[in-house]
Amino acid sequence: MRSPETSIGGSAPFSALVGKELRDLAAGRAFWVTLVLLALLVGASFEQAVSLYSEASRAAVQTPLLARGLSPFDGVVVPTFGALYLAATFLLPFVVIRMVGAEKANGGLKLMLQMPYSPMAVIGAKLVAALVAWIAMALIPMSALGAWLLMGGHLGSAETVNLLLGHLLYALAITGIAMLCAAASDNPSTAAILALAATIGFWVLDFAAAGQGGIVQALAGLSLTQVLRSFERGLLSTAPALAAVIASLGLVVIASVWLHSGRALARKVTLTAATVACVGVAVVAVTTVPMHRDMTEDHRNSFPPSETAGLRRLTAPLYVIVKLAPEDPRLVDFERGVLGKLRRTVPRLRVTIESESRTGLFETSDEHYGEIVLRYSGRESTTRSTGAGEVLPIIFELAGIAQPVLAASPPYPGYPLIAQAAASRMWFFAILPLLIVAMWAWNAGLFDRLRAATGSTKSNATGERA
Repeated sequence: MRSPETSIGGSAPFSALVGKELRDLAAGRAFWVTLVLLALLVGASFEQAVSLYSEASRAAVQTPLLARGLSPFDGVVVPTFGALYLAATFLLPFVVIRMVGAEKANGGLKLMLQMPYSPMAVIGAKLVAALVAWIAMALIPMSALGAWLLMGGHLGSAETVNLLLGHLLYALAITGIAMLCAAASDNPSTAAILALAATIGFWVLDFAAAGQGGIVQALAGLSLTQVLRSFERGLLSTAPALAAVIASLGLVVIASVWLHSGRALARKVTLTAATVACVGVAVVAVTTVPMHRDMTEDHRNSFPPSETAGLRRLTAPLYVIVKLAPEDPRLVDFERGVLGKLRRTVPRLRVTIESESRTGLFETSDEHYGEIVLRYSGRESTTRSTGAGEVLPIIFELAGIAQPVLAASPPYPGYPLIAQAAASRMWFFAILPLLIVAMWAWNAGLFDRLRAATGSTKSNATGERA
């Protein structure tokens, strides 16, 4: 019977392969340089976030009602983890590419594939090492959250863990892209260019899709930044999360296909096409029945439970025709406060944006500009309000459903805090970088070399005196 530590492709232990990848990871400079740069980025982001949050808290002290809008998740946690997003986008690919490209360049990969390890086992061990690298990176912004708690700040556990999950999924997808680029390229430089082109391409796609519809908007939904943005809003959606996992694993499988240099090109293309087809079918399957859960403390992403239950009773299609430009601030408010929640609640929702321009600057002369038309079961109503308090009663009236009675619940209190992040400056800009450099030096054996060199010098000096 095969041992549980046996590799995927033979009798050699998979744990030994993972250990080898972890040692290579610690021996490379790219990993340690990434940690040092990330410490500086997190320190700058955390200090700025605390400063802005403190300024908003001073206004809340004078006007207590403003405190309800102060959420540490939006004001401190998300901006701080933005540094991790930048590091995962621009620095993590270099760490991953080195794992694959260095062995391809020095011929070590060919020797490894001659051992009883399959290409899938080799790439799987590198994936484990990449996840360990990301965990080490995530500990840096998590230390900022510890500093926030020491200042007396508040953290919502559910929304914070959900955000961490989103960043993990994003890093997993970036790792898959980097591995594929490294496996399919002849040298690490080309792989790095391809990986950065892919990640920056998501930004270009998001920018091009802003205010657009149709195919461009549908393609923008595949962007990794769009997936992460839902987690940054405190929303857990099964469809994009599972799609990101499936796509990432598909990229890893394709990377294992191209990793084998002795495999024929036609065979690689055939296996790649088959993998892409399987991934596409799996992604479509998980996105057909999406599930959403609001993880925020103030439940900003969902309607009250009674209204949610009433909206889910709408069996016929609900048509919402919005006559606003895509960049009109009223449409942005309507999307956040009403449309986004309706998409996650109403079973059959049809939304149409009617506009002749992106800004609406030259459409103010149109008397119908700014209207929102609601249609359900042959009934129609028009409003210019973008608030849920005015739109939802119209929907319930069109559907013939009695207005749900809202249960009394305490409002979100908010968590104002006036604090200074100067104390954390020493940690992020001095202590932590020096600690990382010391760990790299210890791992590289520099201390042993210095100690040996010092001992040799002392011995020579003693001999000369004798």
